[in-house]
Amino acid sequence: MQKFLVIQTAFIGDVVLATSLVEKLHYHFPKAQIDFLLRKGNEGLLANHPFLNEVIIWNKQKQKLRNLWKTIRLVRKRKYDKVINVQRFAATGILTAFSGAKETIGFDKNPLSFLFSKKVKHVIRGEHNVKHEIERNTDLVRHFCDALVVRPRLYPSSNDQAKVMIYKANEFITISPASVWFTKQFPKEKWIEFINTVPSNYTVYLLGSSADVDLCDKIRTAADHPSVVNLSGQLSFLESAALMKDAVMNYVNDSAPMHFASAMNAPVTAVYCSTLPSFGFGPLSDRSSIVEIQEILLCRPCGLHGRKACPLGHFNCAYKIKVEQLISAMPALQD
Repeated sequence: MQKFLVIQTAFIGDVVLATSLVEKLHYHFPKAQIDFLLRKGNEGLLANHPFLNEVIIWNKQKQKLRNLWKTIRLVRKRKYDKVINVQRFAATGILTAFSGAKETIGFDKNPLSFLFSKKVKHVIRGEHNVKHEIERNTDLVRHFCDALVVRPRLYPSSNDQAKVMIYKANEFITISPASVWFTKQFPKEKWIEFINTVPSNYTVYLLGSSADVDLCDKIRTAADHPSVVNLSGQLSFLESAALMKDAVMNYVNDSAPMHFASAMNAPVTAVYCSTLPSFGFGPLSDRSSIVEIQEILLCRPCGLHGRKACPLGHFNCAYKIKVEQLISAMPALQD
């Protein structure tokens, strides 16, 4: 029996996108043992996953280096045939290089890639085409699988489904207004303006983590809509995904909830502020829309990832997006 380990210890959305590899590996090697290594706090994403044997958790928040060596020792005991590292940072490069696996695979941008058995070129944007992150990840395994790209997937349990069933009595949309990065976050005033255009027969659910409760509550109380419900901090990752699956539309930033929607093939409208869809992290759902400023800004993008503040102070890439653009993504709201 072959044994594979997929390593992705970055943010929530990155883990979701890496599940594409789990789907692909299982398709090609249905009897193989597939394990996944991630950072502590993200393990809930992979609960109930039918194709995973073990989820290995690296605690990066406390005693990072000590726990790194513990994790390396654990990985070496597993004696993997292939370790597939989808990250480009030194710590996971160390994990990969010293895993003891028969084959170690990663991107050439990883500082330790010279120690890998196989390194793959990592391209954010090609000269003539946009490459999605799941395509880049697929490049890591195409030499022993094929080039077919598989959509990422999450697996909410029956309990997760039951938990959110009470919120599905009426037609609803969800809004995930927060982001780890300020310049990826559509301003709360703009979310409020949009909510005020939503017909009263739709319930509006605000989603997010416990850190987003205050933001969501400010939006809820300021909005002039009869049915805005703040669910931030009340649902797990998989419960949120289960709710999003049956929404009329899910409105998100360029952040993790967009990838939840992709993994559930749920309808999604993604609002891009400082970042660009051409970086390759866009929505994958069959029904998806992208909303961004309609004029060219010389300052956009201001980086590959979000920033803590707009470098120029105006944040025009967000404030100049028209609410009508969000409405047009959902024809039902125009009636």
